[in-house]
Amino acid sequence: MSINFDLNDLQAFRAVAELGSFRKAAEAVNISQPALSRRIDKLEEALGVRLFERTTRSVTLTTIGRVFVPSAEQLLDDLDAALLGIRDVSTSRLGHVTIACVPSVAYYFLPSVISTYRRRFPRIRVKLLDSSANEVLAAVLSGEADFGVSFMGSQDPEVEFKSLLEERFVAACRRDHPLAGKKRVTWNELYEHEYVSVDKTSSNRLLLDRALSAVTPRAPSVCETRHVTTMLGLVEAGLGVAAVPSMAMPGNNHPVLTSVPLVEPVVKRRVGIVKRRGRSLTPAAQEFYKAIVEKRRGDGADEGIASKKAPSKARKRAAV
Repeated sequence: MSINFDLNDLQAFRAVAELGSFRKAAEAVNISQPALSRRIDKLEEALGVRLFERTTRSVTLTTIGRVFVPSAEQLLDDLDAALLGIRDVSTSRLGHVTIACVPSVAYYFLPSVISTYRRRFPRIRVKLLDSSANEVLAAVLSGEADFGVSFMGSQDPEVEFKSLLEERFVAACRRDHPLAGKKRVTWNELYEHEYVSVDKTSSNRLLLDRALSAVTPRAPSVCETRHVTTMLGLVEAGLGVAAVPSMAMPGNNHPVLTSVPLVEPVVKRRVGIVKRRGRSLTPAAQEFYKAIVEKRRGDGADEGIASKKAPSKARKRAAV
């Protein structure tokens, strides 16, 4: 028995499944809504099943439709991968990519990557899961995310870890704070001032506790939070200083915040791409993966370590 449907029908199906709307899907594949409906009807007739439940207000996948989505995606992705070697199909590609990342990466590093990626692939939707390092790892292992950007995962046997940079922890403070004029600050000096910190659920906290076993703060932090980006907001509000990864810091032109390298000891973390071992990336995800690597190469080989002595351009690189 021959199955009478073609690539255009599969593309129409994927567009409706992703966008949940015949109107939006028709716009995405650049055909009229009646023409798109005919493609879906043709596909359903060829398969002998209903793929969508349609009402005047909504379009939802049937149970069989949800089962068929991965197969359709795989067929289209395989063809897309083959076409990449023949011609540039970037402006016509339709798909999605899901990236899990720790908040400090999501806030300053990834926006420029996404901007570049969107210029190259304007019809591919990008979804960010900004979560803790443990949640990033879980999303990658479960398949919820195509891959992740984090500072954990290299020790897990199911995960591949591609290192992007090594960054040091710095003291974040207001420009009017006494520490702001120093070239470097020891951890003991940092803890002589009121400070804010991440709580015990944070992977940054685990890393710091291990590295600073010989350093004892004179008093508890004035406030704890789960995310570094929130902690920077508290520093900006004048609640204290904080130890943060250099990547989390804004550029040196920030009107309020600045950073000073922390020493005795110098504490570093390695940031990289986490990917499930043995799992192939979709073409859309592979292109995003390449965009991240290219971004890092373009930023230079300073290993992401911020320095008060660094020139403005290098400081901006360290900030991302």
